[in-house]
Amino acid sequence: MSCHPFAVLAAQRLLPVLRDPGADEAVRRTAAFLAAGCRAVELTTSTPGWDAAVARTAPLADALGRPAVIGVGTVTGAAQAERALDAGAGFLVSPYPAPEVRAVAARRGAVFIEGAFTPGEVASAVRSGGAAKVFPAHVVGPGFIRSLKTVLPQALIVPTGGIRPAETRDWLAAGATAVGIGNGLPADPGELAAVFAALAAPCCCEAAGQGRRQGR
Repeated sequence: MSCHPFAVLAAQRLLPVLRDPGADEAVRRTAAFLAAGCRAVELTTSTPGWDAAVARTAPLADALGRPAVIGVGTVTGAAQAERALDAGAGFLVSPYPAPEVRAVAARRGAVFIEGAFTPGEVASAVRSGGAAKVFPAHVVGPGFIRSLKTVLPQALIVPTGGIRPAETRDWLAAGATAVGIGNGLPADPGELAAVFAALAAPCCCEAAGQGRRQGR
């Protein structure tokens, strides 16, 4: 059973956002995150050769053997969106409202987390694709997410930008579905695995499996 990217993010709750100097480094770091119990990783178009990195990491699996969900961030135009999906991206992310990307995602049935900052932009992104990336999140703080959730209770919101790993729980408590983290995650494999283990919740696949076992 494959899980929708939104379900994976909701279970993982911390989304690593990788900006690397080249494709080889992006692949190496993605593999390290997958080995640490992470399943969804966001690569970015600011990395040279990013589409090759996506193609190399999309077929991988996490530590439990579940298919990796590789997203592509900083997608701002139709050509980038097409390249990302052709390379095997599981979801697209833009830093701000991106109508061209939205159109490609709609045409190809792809998952798109559209960048937003104002309440109007967040509402528009949620109406279109079900989720919004609030960026730059550190400017507004967790209280902004809490306020948004009072009027958009079903919205999937992923705050990103300037958030330190130690602050992740504050954002989750405010109503974030997952939190995008670009810097500050530990390099040590054991410490990295502990970070994801401490935050992880059961995914839909795991819940379905438990239900089938209990029904026997």
